[in-house]
Amino acid sequence: MVNSSDSENQSSPPADSEPVLPKAQSGAELKALDEDQLPLLAENIRRTLIDCLSKTGGHLGPNLGVVELSIALHRVFETPQDKFLFDVSHQGYVHKMLTGRWDSIHTIRQYEGLNGFLLRTESEHDAFGAGHAGTALSAALGMAAARDLKGEDNHVVAVAGDAAFTCGVSYEALNNIATTTKKLIVVLNDNEWSIDRNVGAIANIFNALQTSPTYSHLHDKAAEFVEKIAGHTVRRLASKVEEGAKNLLLPSVIFEEFGLRYYGPIDGHDVNLLVKTFEHLKNEEVPVILHIITEKGRGYEPALDNPQKFHGLGPYASKTGETAAASSPTYSQVFGESLTKFALEDEKITAITAAMPTGTGLVPFQQGVPDRYFDVGIAEEHAAVFACGLATQGLKPFLAIYSTFFQRAYDMAVHDAGIQNLPLRLCMDRAGLSGDDGPTHHGLFDIGYMRHVPNWVLMQARDEDEFVDMLWTMAQYEGGPIAIRYPRGAGTGAKLKQQPLVLEIGKAEVVQDGTDVALFGLGNMFEIAEQAKSKLEQLGYSVALINPRWIKPMDKSCLELYAGKCKVICTLEDHVLVNGFGCGVMEHLYSQGLHTPVERIGWPDEFVEHGSVPVLREKHGLSVEAVVEKVLKHLKRSNNQKVVAG
Repeated sequence: MVNSSDSENQSSPPADSEPVLPKAQSGAELKALDEDQLPLLAENIRRTLIDCLSKTGGHLGPNLGVVELSIALHRVFETPQDKFLFDVSHQGYVHKMLTGRWDSIHTIRQYEGLNGFLLRTESEHDAFGAGHAGTALSAALGMAAARDLKGEDNHVVAVAGDAAFTCGVSYEALNNIATTTKKLIVVLNDNEWSIDRNVGAIANIFNALQTSPTYSHLHDKAAEFVEKIAGHTVRRLASKVEEGAKNLLLPSVIFEEFGLRYYGPIDGHDVNLLVKTFEHLKNEEVPVILHIITEKGRGYEPALDNPQKFHGLGPYASKTGETAAASSPTYSQVFGESLTKFALEDEKITAITAAMPTGTGLVPFQQGVPDRYFDVGIAEEHAAVFACGLATQGLKPFLAIYSTFFQRAYDMAVHDAGIQNLPLRLCMDRAGLSGDDGPTHHGLFDIGYMRHVPNWVLMQARDEDEFVDMLWTMAQYEGGPIAIRYPRGAGTGAKLKQQPLVLEIGKAEVVQDGTDVALFGLGNMFEIAEQAKSKLEQLGYSVALINPRWIKPMDKSCLELYAGKCKVICTLEDHVLVNGFGCGVMEHLYSQGLHTPVERIGWPDEFVEHGSVPVLREKHGLSVEAVVEKVLKHLKRSNNQKVVAG
């Protein structure tokens, strides 16, 4: 493998006399390369990515698929004057390498290293930050409109995968492009995958195109067309054929109806063809869309064989692609296996995912109960209302969506599920810190956006066994919308009971009684509370340890009991402090005229950076030591007041 920090790779030929692989860290360096060096540059980028990401983890497959595309863009255009927008932006690693960050790519997703997505504060070449799907076209159109209003002449290029076109907001943008600007380039990167294989009518259209007998002919014609256009103004479409054949290619019909001139499909791994194509498209006086066909994981056999795994993963063996086995099942796995088991016993249970069957653990359900499994694509709003529709007909829909992605369906939580009091069962995966993925993926706001909506029930389990109890409770609950939040990654290793229990709604678990301090450790923060309890007991204090379970309705009688018998209450949550669980505790105690101090442990009122969970917890005061230090201030103050009073 070629190491990204190897400064000798341009001056010292390899011992085995392989071709020297060029390196380019800027548009100027890239433009200075000869045409025949571009494929070698692509090879160097791939080797570097495979090597570096084997140590850090990251979105390997998507980036291997856009190497030639990224090279061609930077060969033809000039950032930061010209603007590149990558939908989701998890495929922006190559762009980072070509804009001064090649030697830092080994820090990707590491604390204080490069972010795993584009970030405006990281580089002037990152025109727009992202982490969720469907943003590129709308933001690009906004930039193009601003350019037009200011009388400027730079180029705006939006790169979106075919999965982005299962996302409604992409079509909202398409609806406005032709009436807003005359100059915009959209690149449709068609590889049949988002994280999992794409689903739905649009995905079927693109797949039919790739497998059509006509496709190979038109692919070649598009390539021939681009070869001929250099230096000429061409008004006809690259893929224009007789009307009967054009009707076969529905993508061209769709995009032309939106007012975009359609080019393609062409080979997205032919870098010189891409360069010639962009050289032509930059002179077009109408909005255009270039349809390219790429392979996710190109150049790395393990990634080609397993696109789901290599979409985004942790460290792996670079030669084989093997990853270390997890010590315990993840919450996602426990969720999928448990829900499948429940569904086999209850024919009313259905499962819905928004293009994330692997990420949410629903593959067992997909395989075991296929007729009651629904993947709606990247369409969280539709998924939520669809689930509500199922609920009106007496079914039991379990909607599995990452906490950070459900933010998009907030109106549905209020308008469709909440107001109508429908028994939607919302399962919010990746609730809490999402570590290396950073602020776009941290699920730190769901308590805040859910707990004040009437009719909703919200809970979080301390371990996997209680998690299954809560899922079982949700399956039996018919009182209205109910949600559970649970963290990314492996659980505690707790052994699951043979038969789960139905938990009493709104009843906390008092694990240990005490009279000095009451620690309320919510969900995955219960372990921190346990450790803090031990340290405080070593200092001679009587500590109550409570597993809250319920965020809404919270156990008010339990709160009032310990507010009356303890000197301080401490709440711990994997959520921002603003409008979180601790705020709910303070609100209730204040409403009852109880003034026991409440010390809250949680995330600050800011977008938390990326990094490992232990490092970020230590930095932001979610450690055992921080809990003990904050609680002791109140206990010592209380003791001093007793001495003075005596």
